[in-house]
Amino acid sequence: MWKEFKEFALKGNVLDMAVGIIIGAAFTTVVKSLVDDVIMPPIGLALGDVQFQDMFLQLKAGDPAGPHATLAAAREAGAVVIGYGSLVNNVVTFLIVAFVVFLIVKMFNRVRRQWEGESPEEPATRSCPHCLSTIPLKASRCAHCTSELAPVT
Repeated sequence: MWKEFKEFALKGNVLDMAVGIIIGAAFTTVVKSLVDDVIMPPIGLALGDVQFQDMFLQLKAGDPAGPHATLAAAREAGAVVIGYGSLVNNVVTFLIVAFVVFLIVKMFNRVRRQWEGESPEEPATRSCPHCLSTIPLKASRCAHCTSELAPVT
């Protein structure tokens, strides 16, 4: 069993995955700071000096009962709260991370296709400008409406 575990742990894919997780966690921390410290403050200011991290719904009062100015003060008083402002920050963070990962994967796939010698597929058909039916790219006459077509350049 130890030998099987050692083979599994030392495979290149496991190491690559571990490096990816570590870099992803560090990247998420940077994006979280970007959202919390750079993006959300101007949005909150534009919405009337709203602090998103301090937006909450109080379900049960604490001691002292409040009202509490911040989420931290409400939690310190023992109030039961739903911190929906933190959720907004986390959703924005997630969307930014997801978009950046999408861009990275898209770029990686494009580079991989170039390395493998693949070229973007050229269309084999076109639309007839008269009847809008699909015809072969090199056709000089539409098979549906019999219109003469200009050659494809």
